[in-house]
Amino acid sequence: MIKLVRTNAENQDFKSLVKSLDLDLAERDGDEHAFYDQFNKISQIKYVIVLYKNEKPIACGAIKEYKTDSAEVKRMYTLPEERNKGLATTVLTELESWASELNFKRCILETGKKQKEAIKLYERNGYQLTANYGQYENIENSLCFEKNLIK
Repeated sequence: MIKLVRTNAENQDFKSLVKSLDLDLAERDGDEHAFYDQFNKISQIKYVIVLYKNEKPIACGAIKEYKTDSAEVKRMYTLPEERNKGLATTVLTELESWASELNFKRCILETGKKQKEAIKLYERNGYQLTANYGQYENIENSLCFEKNLIK
């Protein structure tokens, strides 16, 4: 049975999934990991989704305010053995719903060029490539996306 839980960054299951995410990203990012890692601290995150399958936490994602009208999608992760089952889309859709409820007009995000699965996920879910924003400007291995939430 699948269950989505809205929580915050204090959630221990979220923290555990983020540890796995960080290990995965450290391997993929190599020497660039320290640069990206500084922008992925969870202490400022208030809005977290944890997806449970049969009471086991297997996927997560979060949003945080970027600007008054924009939520930034952060810390998306699914356990490797649970991938390709549509679970990341389930988490992302719930994050978008929550962002809309919080009166955000769009979601933005950054992912690395080496995160091929993430790029496909965002494109499948209606995210459009946009100019790199904020700290990701002029970062060659970053791709930034956005999606308008107003229909």
